[in-house]
Amino acid sequence: MATLTADKKVLHADLTGDSVRAAQGAMVAYTGNLSFKHAGMGGGGGFRAAVRQRVAGESITLMECSGQGRAYLAKDALDVTVVMLDNDKLTVESEHILAVTDGLKLDVQFAGLRGMTSGQGLATTTVTGSGQCAITSDGPMIPLAVSPGMPLVVDPDAYVAGTGQMSMSLVSGVTWRSLVGEGGGEPFSLRFEGQGTVYIQPAER
Repeated sequence: MATLTADKKVLHADLTGDSVRAAQGAMVAYTGNLSFKHAGMGGGGGFRAAVRQRVAGESITLMECSGQGRAYLAKDALDVTVVMLDNDKLTVESEHILAVTDGLKLDVQFAGLRGMTSGQGLATTTVTGSGQCAITSDGPMIPLAVSPGMPLVVDPDAYVAGTGQMSMSLVSGVTWRSLVGEGGGEPFSLRFEGQGTVYIQPAER
């Protein structure tokens, strides 16, 4: 089984005759005998998922890296965190996925419009199964707990990923940024309820 290890802003993917899927263009170096091929639009879900991705304006393109050796992966000098999944589900904003190991399936969903403030869609990738998923964030990723009766509200620009049994809804009204007079359009935040963990980044997009 391929092993992913984060070293600040670089991900080490150690392969022993197996493979790992990584964001296209993320490889900065490798040692050993590795080969690379295009892995399509995220893998898993087939044609329907590919169509959904186009509707969502998705841009996640993965390459498959296989063989024996170590690949060094990085993206825009962003921090890297490895999340372990054990027959679990992780929802990640697609641009934050750096690499996934073999036992994980990716499926893209369109989670509504962020367009009220920035004109972007909120397209998320659902990662399910058992394995490791490497995620990038602008600054060290911060895990925040969500528990029953204690919902969590986060700024859409800070949100990176979430895991557990949670529902997400859009809350309109005042955001932190509209208080300081930045940005136009309808301000809103993301509200999470249930039981789980939400990962945020300290810097805004």
